[in-house]
Amino acid sequence: MERFVPFGTAHLATLALIAAAAVALVALARRVSGAAARALRLGLAAALLVATAATLGYWWRRGLLAPLDLLPLHLCDFLIFVAAFALVTLERTSAEVLFFWAGSGTLLALVGPDLQSGFPSWAFVSFFVLHGLVVIAAAVVTFGFGRHPQAGAVARVFAITNAYALVVAVVNAVLGSNFLFLREKPAGRTLLDWFGPWPVYLVVAEAAALLLFALLDAPFRAGRKASGPPVARSATAR
Repeated sequence: MERFVPFGTAHLATLALIAAAAVALVALARRVSGAAARALRLGLAAALLVATAATLGYWWRRGLLAPLDLLPLHLCDFLIFVAAFALVTLERTSAEVLFFWAGSGTLLALVGPDLQSGFPSWAFVSFFVLHGLVVIAAAVVTFGFGRHPQAGAVARVFAITNAYALVVAVVNAVLGSNFLFLREKPAGRTLLDWFGPWPVYLVVAEAAALLLFALLDAPFRAGRKASGPPVARSATAR
């Protein structure tokens, strides 16, 4: 089996395919309405959940599924369910969390994945299908269905992120697990290798997340400033 080669042909081709699918589905979401729009959102949500079930089923049949693998507490795993919820409901807070987490954590995971084996291994395919679908869902919800981050979104999502990390840290302490890689770095080469040793990389990752959130919000922040505050309706208006 071939080893995974960062930015090799298979890696770059897969990233290009995910980007193309995101652009196409965003364009489709902007054109459809009513039942067709709902079908698109529910179809993407179903694809996420089916891909997750297929991945777990494969590892279970291979005898490689540990009990802790059933806890979706890594950020990208938990985000699958946030994405499905946001697609089904278009609820604002879940859409904001999906956008910022996918645009920072999941997108970076696609660029620098924790993978040992390359295409066409199941690990490669399932990793990029799941992570790719999350990024596509974020693009469709945000740009296709117009659930843009609102004022204060960076602070809200940063607070939610830290609250989530705190809960996961407690779970790690109780179970001896390493969800969110809070206790040590992943075995494979990832971007965390550039962030220093434990616990320094946690602090650097925290700062990097806040910076990425701010950068992701910048275009929307500029748009909010350009549009200005809503004009109050006249008391005599009918």
